[in-house]
Amino acid sequence: MRRGRPPTFGVEEEFLLLAPGTGRPTPHAPHVLREVAGNGRTYTAELATFQLEFNTPVCRTADEAHRELTAARQELAVAADRHGALLASTGFSPLGLPDSLPLTDSPRYRDIRDRFGQLLDSHTAAGCHVHVGMPDLATALAVSDHLRPHLPALLALTANSPFCGGRDTGHASWRSVVWSRLPSAGPPPLHRDQDSYQRSVQLLLNSGAALDRAMVYWLVRPAVHLSTLEFRVADAVGTAEESLLLALLVRALATTALHDAAAGRPAPELPDQRLRLALWRAAHDGLEGCGLNSDGDLVPARTLLEKLLAEAQPALETSGDADRVDELLGRVLRCGSGAHRQRRAHERRHEMTDVITLLTEQTRAGLPD
Repeated sequence: MRRGRPPTFGVEEEFLLLAPGTGRPTPHAPHVLREVAGNGRTYTAELATFQLEFNTPVCRTADEAHRELTAARQELAVAADRHGALLASTGFSPLGLPDSLPLTDSPRYRDIRDRFGQLLDSHTAAGCHVHVGMPDLATALAVSDHLRPHLPALLALTANSPFCGGRDTGHASWRSVVWSRLPSAGPPPLHRDQDSYQRSVQLLLNSGAALDRAMVYWLVRPAVHLSTLEFRVADAVGTAEESLLLALLVRALATTALHDAAAGRPAPELPDQRLRLALWRAAHDGLEGCGLNSDGDLVPARTLLEKLLAEAQPALETSGDADRVDELLGRVLRCGSGAHRQRRAHERRHEMTDVITLLTEQTRAGLPD
């Protein structure tokens, strides 16, 4: 891959539909999806009928991605309004889940329900996934190995689900905790080569932890049907600007890793236990607290983010995204992470309705200047 041409990328955003007045999940996704069908964008159903997803087209520039992200949120929000629902971008339903999940009619989803029982709730978590174009599987695995240490900082930056059942969970990203219950989820193993990757996938399939390869839910994974590496570490973030920030940082890190792999530089030897603990700490504290660095020491989460930025900076400058990232990150740091904003909204009157109002308004309006 030529140094002057950054890889393509795309973003998948998962959303929740909430009922006006109560803020509880409402099963209106089939109606909303019919409303936006034929608008020229890719919208899909998820496991529960109060979830839906938007996929950007393949993007080369920040402007392309930003146009798609903002336009899709507007389309979905308007369609949700017409069908008596509110569109919300957050990692988990703040008021919890229905006693019986309204399942999208799909044989695969019924199979997941039958296999995993109560773990089905984990599939109602909402994420923001970034795909980065890769030339082949071997390269994708090398990039995955190189980027494992940065996953906690990305999670801390995007933590946006502190509430569940109307209560503060004590975690900035409750989605991450819920999602990690699934036996095929978690940080990617250090692959080293294609054979070790195939063995890891086959073990998940043989054990029954995954129905198929699409259920290999590592936080970074080669996409099943695309020539991409998919980053799945982030909560569904509050605004389109935060989705764009995440995508630009991920692409820059992947670009750096591509160059390191091509130069034969080995991936960092980060033990699985240390990475799991670092991810839990990021889910617990978010951006405003502490994180675990690669040596196992507690440091401010922003210190981990600064290290990530230093590694990404050359690629950001090459792609022309450095100023954009600096501006977007500055706005996030001024107004706080998604989890911080939700908690601040709740602190005013200790009413969950204020959290729901924040979520639905910023999903459509974007990040304050």
